Amino acid sequence: MTSTPGGVRRGRPGHDRADIIRAGVELFNEQGYDATSVSDLTGRLGLSKAALYHHVDSKEQILQVALEDALGGLEHALDDALQHPTASERLTAIIRGAVLVLTERQPQVTLLLRLRGNSDIETAALARRRRFDHTVTDLVRAAQSEGLVRQDLDAGVATRLIFGMINSLVEWYRADGPVEPEHLADDVLAVALSGLAPRPRFARA
Repeated sequence: MTSTPGGVRRGRPGHDRADIIRAGVELFNEQGYDATSVSDLTGRLGLSKAALYHHVDSKEQILQVALEDALGGLEHALDDALQHPTASERLTAIIRGAVLVLTERQPQVTLLLRLRGNSDIETAALARRRRFDHTVTDLVRAAQSEGLVRQDLDAGVATRLIFGMINSLVEWYRADGPVEPEHLADDVLAVALSGLAPRPRFARA
């Protein structure tokens, strides 16, 4: 095995590290992380184990890289959203941002959503996801005080409903389909915010 001056590992020709990560994520999503062996991965790629290990150290490393890609994208979207001046704008931005992360990194986010917490890597990822959810719940609560979200809803429940809709996209969204990510984000925002909006007050006769 050799390294470039930047520290990037080079292995045998035919498949690069990105190919191996992508194939690993596909297999984890198809048959479950615990049920996938290194032999399954080498069989999918047509590689020997020695060739595989030129690029990655273990099956666990593939999982860790994929989860970092998913969580890093969501956390970056949240950091960007928090730069907006009002809670309403921040909540709108993270809903849009989460949809765009999912459409861009659908296999990795799918893997994140299917974690069971059976390893230290999975447990750490789930803890990061809970921190993300708690921050969004705080944004919902603040948006309630600004009047964007109705006050009779529990903020935690509202967050779960929003992300239940967003997360369901992994089941049917296709990158090669007719729906553009930006338009999809607009549609999710329209449905979410119209359902969360305060009810109009009607004068009694």
